Amino acid sequence: MRKFNLGYFIKEGFVSIFSHGLMSFAAVCMIVACLIIMGSFSLLAINVDEQLKQLEEENEFLVYVDESFSFQQVQQLMERVRQVDNVAEVEFITKQEAKAALVGKYGNNGLYATMPDEVLRDRLSVRVADLERFTETVDTVRALPGVANYRAESEVAEGFVTARNAVTALAYVLIGILAAVSLFIISNTTRLAAFSRREEIAIMKMCGATDGFIRWPFIVEGLLLGVMGAVAAFFLQWGVYAAVCRALTNSGATALFTLMDFREIWTRVLQVFLLAGSVIGMLGSSFAIRKFLQV
Repeated sequence: MRKFNLGYFIKEGFVSIFSHGLMSFAAVCMIVACLIIMGSFSLLAINVDEQLKQLEEENEFLVYVDESFSFQQVQQLMERVRQVDNVAEVEFITKQEAKAALVGKYGNNGLYATMPDEVLRDRLSVRVADLERFTETVDTVRALPGVANYRAESEVAEGFVTARNAVTALAYVLIGILAAVSLFIISNTTRLAAFSRREEIAIMKMCGATDGFIRWPFIVEGLLLGVMGAVAAFFLQWGVYAAVCRALTNSGATALFTLMDFREIWTRVLQVFLLAGSVIGMLGSSFAIRKFLQV
C-alpha cells in the first residue's frame, strides 16, 4: 500500500465519519456501551477468579487423627493422604501446637489458656491443589483408616467455584450478544455512507478501481469509530471501577471480597478494548460495503 493511498484512505475515513455525524455518534455510543458492559462482567470474572486463586493458596481442611494411633501409624496415614489425588501438602499438628495456635488467636486470658492438652487431638492440615475438586478430596481423605473426624469449609469453596463459573459463562454470552449488536450498528453506519456514495463507487468501478481501493476508506472509517469508542469506554470503565472500589471500601465489604487495583490491569484492559473496538469496527464496515462493490 503506497504512502499516498494510505493518506487518502485515512482522509476519506475521517470525512465519511463527519459527513454522517449522527450515525457515527450513535455507532461510537453503542461501542462504548457494549465495551463497558462486556468489560464490567469480564473484570468481575477476573476478580472472582483471582479471589478463587487466593483461596486455593490458603485453602485447607483439618483431619483429626484417631487417638489410638501411634506416631508410626500417623506417619503412615500422612503418606496415604499425600498419595490422594489433588492433595498438594500435608502438615502434622500436635495437640500442643493446636492449643498454642488457639491461645495465640484468642489470648492468654481465654478458656483455651487453661484447657488441658488432652482435650484436643493431633491433626493433619491438608491443602488442596484444585479447589473445584475440594469436596471430592475431602470425601476421599476422610474415608482413610485412622481418620476420626474432619473439619472443612466446603461451602465456601463450592460457592466461589460456582460464582466464578456463572460469571465467566455470563460474560461470554454477553460478549457474543453485544459484539453482534455492535457489528450491526457499525454496518448500518457504513452502509449509509456507502449508499450516499453509490454512484461514485459505480463510476470508480467502471474506471478500473479495485475493490480494495474502494473498500479501504470504509474499513478505516470503521476502525476509527472502533478506536474512538474503545478509548472513551476505557476511561469510563476506569471511573466505574474506581467508584465500585470506593463503595466496597466504605461499606466494609472488602473483608469478604477485595477488588484488584485497576492500575495493575489497566494496560490489559486498554489493549483488549482497542482490539475489540478495532475488530468490531473493521468487520462491520467490511460486511456493509460488500453489497455496493457488486456493480
